[in-house]
Amino acid sequence: MTMSAENSKRSGEIKSYCDWMSQLPPGLHTIPLFDLTIPGSHDTMSYDLDINSYIVEPDNLKRLSKIYCARMILRRWAITQDEPITKQLDAGVRYFDLRVARKPNDTDPTRLYFYHGLCTHTDVKTVLKVINEWAVRHPKEILILALSHFKGFDKDIEMQLHSHLINFIKTLFGAKLFPRNDTPTLKLCWDTGRNVIVSYDHKANQDNQLWSKITYYYGNSMDPVTVESNLTEKLKNTPRPFKGFLVCGLNLTLPDDASILKYILRCCDNFTNVIQRSLPRLLHWVKDQAVKTPMNIIASDLVTRDEFVPTIVKLNISKHV
Repeated sequence: MTMSAENSKRSGEIKSYCDWMSQLPPGLHTIPLFDLTIPGSHDTMSYDLDINSYIVEPDNLKRLSKIYCARMILRRWAITQDEPITKQLDAGVRYFDLRVARKPNDTDPTRLYFYHGLCTHTDVKTVLKVINEWAVRHPKEILILALSHFKGFDKDIEMQLHSHLINFIKTLFGAKLFPRNDTPTLKLCWDTGRNVIVSYDHKANQDNQLWSKITYYYGNSMDPVTVESNLTEKLKNTPRPFKGFLVCGLNLTLPDDASILKYILRCCDNFTNVIQRSLPRLLHWVKDQAVKTPMNIIASDLVTRDEFVPTIVKLNISKHV
């Protein structure tokens, strides 16, 4: 390492967010990952939604699955990310919110997709292989994959589907998986060659190699002021998980009642535009709040925009160096 690179590392200056974990100062290498601030992606795969998919959610719109304009409107208000997962990885995102579903009447009984309102074009196995290839190329970057929801799993084959997916994950990532009974630090992950943490939020997960559900706080509102207020309250008054990750979600949430119409019927607007308008304010709140309350994973929509990743990563430097 050159003298300038060594000085840069000690000062906490990040040269490339594609490999930001490996550039953190040595003093951060031995603290639990639960105590780092880590940028995360909410509804990671929503950039890939298939307009021809049936409607997975909300339930009261499923009956409209055959109507193209209904699917088109839903897709416009379900896209929360606009860059592929490789671009999110390269940008520095290290936590991924991956919601799994099975398409009804799929000819392949074990094929699964991701979803947010609609299913994705790309199946789960293909995406996980892409993530694995990236993890191989970047062994010092720790990836946290949170698989959840598992919609459309018929009861008669539910446990077989979970078993199949869990076995695929274990085989694919293999020795890169960091087990849930150990406390991850950067140094321990590097020393053992384990740079993938998989959370599998279902009772079928009884495997020590996979983590259980990761707690996720969100503001449950389309109003950024309300989101800030709700998150502040939760961070202040809810005990943090013991030896576990905690996600603070900056994401806006559409209402689940008739008031949703005042948003989705806007002909010249979409969710991406609404998020873009609110994200700078929410990032300002993060910087202020992090001084008052310890924060861990901070997840957002549009993670490659508005200096989201640099803002979160730099919190590590300001707090610990």
